[in-house]
Amino acid sequence: MKKKKFFSKISKLTTAALILTTIISPMNSFHAKAAATSGNKATLRILETTDLHSNVRAYDYYKDTDVNINFGLAKTATLIEQARSQEANSMLFDAGDLIQGNPLADYVAKVHPLGPNDTHPIIRAMNYLHYDAGIVGNHEFNYGLDYLNQVLSKANFPIVNANIYKDDHDNNPDNDQNYFTPYQILDKQIKDASGNTHTIKVGVVGFAPPQILNWDRDNLYGKVIVKDIVETANKYVQEMRNKGADVIVAIAHSGCDIAADGQQDAENAVYSLSKVPGIDALLFGHAHLNFPGGKEFHEGQKLENPDLPGINNSQGTINNTPAVEAGYWGNNLGVLDLALVEQPDGKWTVDKTNSHSVNRPVSADTPEDSVIVKDVQPEHAGTLDYVRGTIGKTTAPLYSYFAQVQDDPTIQIVNNAQKAYVEKWIKDKEPELEGIPVLSAGAPFKAGGRSGPAYYTNIPTGPLSIKSANDLYLYPNTLKAVEVTGAIVREWLEMSAGQFNTVDPNSTQPQNIINDLFPSYNFDVIDGVNYQIDITKPARYKIDGTMVNKDFHRIINLTFNGEPIKDDQKFIVATNNYRAGGGGNFPGLVGGIGKIVVNSPDESREVLINYIQEKGTIDPSADHNWSLAPINKTVQLTFKSAPEAKVYADQSDNIKSLGNVTEGDQKWGLYSIIASEAKVDNPPANNGGSGSTTTPVKPSKLPDTATNMVNYFFLGLFIFSIGLSLMIRRRGLLGK
Repeated sequence: MKKKKFFSKISKLTTAALILTTIISPMNSFHAKAAATSGNKATLRILETTDLHSNVRAYDYYKDTDVNINFGLAKTATLIEQARSQEANSMLFDAGDLIQGNPLADYVAKVHPLGPNDTHPIIRAMNYLHYDAGIVGNHEFNYGLDYLNQVLSKANFPIVNANIYKDDHDNNPDNDQNYFTPYQILDKQIKDASGNTHTIKVGVVGFAPPQILNWDRDNLYGKVIVKDIVETANKYVQEMRNKGADVIVAIAHSGCDIAADGQQDAENAVYSLSKVPGIDALLFGHAHLNFPGGKEFHEGQKLENPDLPGINNSQGTINNTPAVEAGYWGNNLGVLDLALVEQPDGKWTVDKTNSHSVNRPVSADTPEDSVIVKDVQPEHAGTLDYVRGTIGKTTAPLYSYFAQVQDDPTIQIVNNAQKAYVEKWIKDKEPELEGIPVLSAGAPFKAGGRSGPAYYTNIPTGPLSIKSANDLYLYPNTLKAVEVTGAIVREWLEMSAGQFNTVDPNSTQPQNIINDLFPSYNFDVIDGVNYQIDITKPARYKIDGTMVNKDFHRIINLTFNGEPIKDDQKFIVATNNYRAGGGGNFPGLVGGIGKIVVNSPDESREVLINYIQEKGTIDPSADHNWSLAPINKTVQLTFKSAPEAKVYADQSDNIKSLGNVTEGDQKWGLYSIIASEAKVDNPPANNGGSGSTTTPVKPSKLPDTATNMVNYFFLGLFIFSIGLSLMIRRRGLLGK
């Protein structure tokens, strides 16, 4: 009898535990409240563009062609029209980096500047397409605040940003004033599934990476401050909800770096941002990737592998928040369909379970919108005249196909120009610095990567034009030079060497040597010194500049004029405002702590143009001042480049073509390099240098979230309850 009563009590406890598990577990999600309602339903289609970089037309100004182009807002406009026609309710947003990034942008900013009553062509196109709102990206600040304010004043849609504030110089955060409007709550009329009309309130808030203060220090220092993205979101999302927003759309010019989860002032904070309570949809950019579906959001960066934890590529969510990132240059249209449900009190909420997102790609066959094409024609024609202007000629081809694996002519010519400029500057303006050796740092800006196998420089022997210089130097950086020690030169190169994966010298299997997560513009080559990179050693620095392997060095045989460099030896390194200001978090330069000794107002690209014009004819052949260190083993070192690089591989002694490989819809060339035959030449140390610019980190390993921990707890409780019940039953049976 006692056993039966005991069993009865335990059975009731077990049942209660199971019921409790069932009830409480869904409550760990902030947004689950709307999923089980049965009111009126509607779909709100959210459309996104990002990182347009003034690509209004489907035109490659560097190659001077409109053939086989799969980008440009004029083409995206066709997809926008189609997407709108398929849903009764839609809104269109942009995630930043609008006004800089191609020769047309430079043309209207510098060559033929906009007048006070003129509207930037990208803004005219967006006005025509009736964007609902947009935000600023980091490149919006490249031409200065005055120009930015002028351009944005002509937008017929709100530009929002919540984490950039006016610098009032009083160190009191309580009285800080936003530089931009932090958010907007827009009245949106929608039709439900039955055709009835309702008005909902859509809140839109924007964010930019805090690093803009380093990247555009000359333009922003003392004028604005920038606060943490997630911290700011927690403040304003709740405020928007309190002011009646039914739906909240967060737009961030920030990538999804899972390793940065919880990091203060993270550049790529989307993973953390997706966990902020109250955000219903998350639009992002900056990293020039596609979400959902990009390989970077799969384990091992392979499409055939499972999703990274917290990522749902099928539904298009990050930590259960619907999200989308629409590539770059208008090559994709992000389409995020929010499932809306009307509550009994008349309020509308988002059913995240039934919301989803996709990217719709632009193809070479996608027609351009004729209205946009006609509208931008004056600036387009002017840009073509500008970029076709001849500035000199080259005796050898300039290509960047192998810039990440061996010394490269496209970096060499920029380095030569920068070094010559700094040496002349010192002679004419700062003679007290004469005698300190001048080096120069430059990086491959166009080296495939996330921009695809067509994103390389390939200038043939012969005439050089303005478009050639734009192709070699993409960004409107200004030239700087910093005084450093030999120890900093070594650490600078160690940071650059993080581009390489660690090679197992004992393996006979093919090994990809390039870390695809490492931005090529942070792979600085320093000319004027000689060195080798030992990629059998672990990287000393992470991509974000954090030292992780203090006992290892990849840079070996570092010499100047044939002699080992001393730690206290002085050098002057020519670079650009981005790197000198701390961009890339390079040792000795983080936060702009480097000692700038040449603070030139001249753009690096203009320095290059003037150098070519003065020379008339240039020989850009690489001087081979660096190489991969010999491994002395039979190893297969592979890397990807453009299929077109095979022509140059066939002329090489140490690079071989291995055929083509397909990744998604992209066809790459696969190549091998023989490090065991690599040699470091020792030319005189009076050869030249370059600079470097922007951008983001992709997802890596994800940690468990608090939500997952709650789920695990209740799963454990559920299993424990079943086990306890079975044990008691077994004891009861044995006791009979």
